Parts: sequence; structure tokens; C-alpha cells
Amino acid sequence: MKKKISVLAAVLLAFGLAACGNNAAQATNDTTQTIQAESAKETDTSNNPEETQQAVTKEAASNTNDEIVGDISSEVTESPEENGGTLVVYFSATGTTKGVAEEIAGITGADTYEIKAAQEYTDADLNWNDSSSRSTKEQNDSSARSEIGSDAISLDGYTTIYIGYPIWWGEEPRIMDTFVESYSFDGITMIPFCTSSSSGIGRSGQNLADNAGTGTWLDGMRFGAGASEDEIRSWIEGLQ
Repeated sequence: MKKKISVLAAVLLAFGLAACGNNAAQATNDTTQTIQAESAKETDTSNNPEETQQAVTKEAASNTNDEIVGDISSEVTESPEENGGTLVVYFSATGTTKGVAEEIAGITGADTYEIKAAQEYTDADLNWNDSSSRSTKEQNDSSARSEIGSDAISLDGYTTIYIGYPIWWGEEPRIMDTFVESYSFDGITMIPFCTSSSSGIGRSGQNLADNAGTGTWLDGMRFGAGASEDEIRSWIEGLQ
């Protein structure tokens, strides 16, 4: 009887040891599989150049966008510079005054603004021998105001304005009165100049100053059709 019990105990012990060994092996196997699976995931990610490149590209793009936004922001916040300080305004029915105005602009580096009549003057309109011509009627009426056809101009930023015109019947064309009465010249030095075949500047500069009512007006200068650059430059330098 004791022998049978001993045999039975040995069998149970062997069975138990075998079971423990299988469980341990299974546990080891499971652990190994888990480690291998995690390793495989890391390997797949690190070996996928497309995903890696996308990640790098996305980061680089983000950095670049930040830089671009920063550049744009700094440009937008910058204040624009104001206009240059000198302007040449002129009316020229035949082109003579325009030539002098362009010389002045070239010497001084000024901007230019041409006063154009809404109704252009024809040769018949300018016939001073015809008492019924348009220009004769206008010049005989000091209250006449010819309409300006050129766009309005902003005088912001200008501190010096040369203002030129031909002499008609000893005075400024009435369209010049229209111009000076349409703007404020506060804080601006106004310098008249005119062109004629023989007549001087007369009271034309003073007439403009009176009609304007604003600005600091200097004495004007008369130029002939053949005025040279040296002559114009000498006058400009004498103003300083």
C-alpha cells in the first residue's frame, strides 16, 4: 500500500513539474513575442522614408511659414514715406511754358503737374487780334474762370511749388486763377514763372497770390521761348 502511495506521489510530482515548465515556457514565449512586436513597430517606422520625410518636410514648412509671416508683418507695419518736397505746376497752351517747366523739374528733381483746360484752346481761341476770340473775352473779364480738365492733385508733402504760365494780354490766363482758388497753399513757398515773347511778368504773380490767399509767394521770373538751361539754373540758384 505504501509503495502504491509513493508511486502515485511521484507521478503527481512529475506532472506538476511538467505543468510548471510549460507555463514558464509559455510566459517566456509570450514575452518574447511582445518584445518582437514592439521592435517590429519601431523598425517599420524608422525604415519608412516617406513618413520620415513627410514629418521633416512638415516641420520645415512650419518654420518657413513662420519666417514668411514675420517678414510680411514687418513690411506691413512700416509707414510709407511722404511725397517729395518740390512740385512744378504749369499751364501751356502752345508748349513754350511746358519746355521751361520741364527744365525746372530736371534741375530741381521736382514732380510735375500740368493744368489742362477742360475745353482745349484752339489756334482761333488764342488769336489776340480777334476781339471775339475765346482768350480775348476771358482776359477782358477778370472774373472769368476757365474749367480745369486735368485730375486734381494732392499737395501733401510739398513745401515748394514753381507755378508757370504764358502771359496773355499782360496777365496770367484765367485758368491759373481757377487753379490757385481751388487749393490751399499753407506752409508752401510759391514761385511764379512765365513765358512770353516780350511782355514781362507784370502783376500776374501778385494776382495769383491775391486770389490764392494762402502760401508764401516770391517774386516771379519771365523767360523767353529760347531760355537756356544755364539761364534757368542761374535763376533757381539765386532763389536760395
